[in-house]
Amino acid sequence: MTIEKKVWPEYFDKLLSGEKTFELRLADWDCAPGDTLILKEWDPKTKNYTGRVLEKQVTYVLKTKDLKLFSDEDIKKYGWQVIALK
Repeated sequence: MTIEKKVWPEYFDKLLSGEKTFELRLADWDCAPGDTLILKEWDPKTKNYTGRVLEKQVTYVLKTKDLKLFSDEDIKKYGWQVIALK
């Protein structure tokens, strides 16, 4: 499946350079390993696409809604970190 999503400029640049190797998204849509993400740079100030586009293959998806790894109290106190590995 091919899926198009908006990406703000500061995140687009990090994806383009290879520094950012993950996406954190609300899980209100389906994707699976093997899908292709078409990431279109979106400027939230102008509310327009910039014309820059990246195509990335999905290699892994972790949905966290039903994972009970930590207490609600700890999550509220500390929040979450997403860590990219190389």
